[in-house]
Amino acid sequence: MGVFDSDGLRVEQRGGLLLLTITREARRNALDAATSRAVDAMIERAEQDPDIAVTIITGTGDRAFCSGMDMKEAASMGAGNGLIPGRGFAGITERQRTKPLIAAINGTAVAGGFEIALACDIILAADHVMFGLSEVKRGMFAFAGGIQRLSRQIPRSAAMSIILTGETVSAARLYELGVVSEILPGAELMARAIELGEMIASYSQAAVRNAKLLHDLSSAMPVEHSLSFGMAFGKATLHSADSREGIAAYTEKRDTRYGERDQG
Repeated sequence: MGVFDSDGLRVEQRGGLLLLTITREARRNALDAATSRAVDAMIERAEQDPDIAVTIITGTGDRAFCSGMDMKEAASMGAGNGLIPGRGFAGITERQRTKPLIAAINGTAVAGGFEIALACDIILAADHVMFGLSEVKRGMFAFAGGIQRLSRQIPRSAAMSIILTGETVSAARLYELGVVSEILPGAELMARAIELGEMIASYSQAAVRNAKLLHDLSSAMPVEHSLSFGMAFGKATLHSADSREGIAAYTEKRDTRYGERDQG
């Protein structure tokens, strides 16, 4: 695939990693309809391509990761043009993904930008970053996943403060609340995201895929049901080729040598 730019998005493949960079810095990396469709297409490509194990999404510059929908486009064409039917904003906020998506938050993430981050599996943030759901200030509310995910991830009062005031909160505060995984100096952000992505890509992709699926399903189940489901769902893993290889590599003190990404 190499590196190419299309509709406000830079796309690069590095081994098993797909790097997506929003390149609309002059618009604070707001997504117009074309860029939203471009992100959606690349997420779909990652899902379908067995050579892609992990996707990383970030933005250009250090001012904004993504400021949500392009308000100038909304003023001329109407709001909601970046929503992809059945898959949400940028094809991310409603999509049921099977592969990990890492958000490398390089600058402010507000409105749909925060909703994209919340839909990712791991959130890394530069130490100067602010987050917010500003929709309420514009006569809207964060229905594309922001409210729903905050309601599941943080205490009610903290969530309501973000949702109802529209004010921004720091990466440090969201780290305290468990929303952000790591905070780093901006200059180290992408290196850490790539390090994590390559680490995950080096593992059995069947194991990664199934671990993600079990987590996502368990969040909607009583714990006793999720434990029973996990035992039934995961039992075959104990006798899989990837499991045998992982155990052998450990006992032989060598690196693992898993097969093709789509096996297992």
